[in-house]
Amino acid sequence: MTARRSSALEELLAELVDYAGLFPPAALSMEDAVRNYAAYRASAHRAMLGRFVVPAAQLEEFVEAASGVPNGEGPWPLSVLAGAQDGDALATFMAAHGDRWRVDTVEAKAATSGDVAALTLALALRYVVYVEIPAGGDPSKLIEAIGSGGMRAKIRTGGITRDAFPAPIEVLQFMATCVSRRVPFKATAGLHHPVRGDYPLTYAPESEQGTMYGFLNVFLAAVLLHGNATAVELIPLLEERDATAIEVTPEAIRWRGFTADREAIIVARRDLAGSFGSCSFDEPVRDLAALDILPSFR
Repeated sequence: MTARRSSALEELLAELVDYAGLFPPAALSMEDAVRNYAAYRASAHRAMLGRFVVPAAQLEEFVEAASGVPNGEGPWPLSVLAGAQDGDALATFMAAHGDRWRVDTVEAKAATSGDVAALTLALALRYVVYVEIPAGGDPSKLIEAIGSGGMRAKIRTGGITRDAFPAPIEVLQFMATCVSRRVPFKATAGLHHPVRGDYPLTYAPESEQGTMYGFLNVFLAAVLLHGNATAVELIPLLEERDATAIEVTPEAIRWRGFTADREAIIVARRDLAGSFGSCSFDEPVRDLAALDILPSFR
């Protein structure tokens, strides 16, 4: 029997959401976050699910909570928030638990080229490392250093306050620099919803609202940048609020004269646009369903 061909949207969404339920605004307990991730791995939409995000300082707590939860198929992929000083702890964890929980990636922060060099020496040879750099300014030197060290870049695309969201041109300059330097990236924060709009910034009653980026907007822009579009041309895409302007067909995703076909999406996801961290997996799934474009992932 011939295998079913995946759609363009399925390729864009594949393993796109790294589950960060431990972090604000959800800020769940370890037990609740672990139970949620186990349920998502068994759900009809598990193809969208990426790694479980956990700080290195909480790995012991993670083991205690996850030991009683069925793994499902294969070890859980973990993305561990760590620093250069955590290399030995990560190696110890993998030696003891790598058959059940695999440190798939490491996420770190760097503000200077010296920080990048330290991460390169401590972690780059053992792990896929995403390095978050400060928002604003020219990111080219740090992204070039990250790429030279065999690592990947990370951008913060939001938070729980309005001032945590970078301007569209800053997001696009970051991604365009990653394209020019051939450095893959991931994003984190503020990408719970497919399309840009005004949403509550937290789950608290009467939460302040803010304008959030849509993950379809951001990752479609990354695919188009990986092709031949420019950052300036794509500012309106990051600002796009009309979901009907993003046309989804089995073979392509189109936006106002720009087209990302299935093969371009596959290549861009492989070489450039990794994933995004979200404290919710339910919201992306629910919102895609509300737009009537949630893939069946049969």
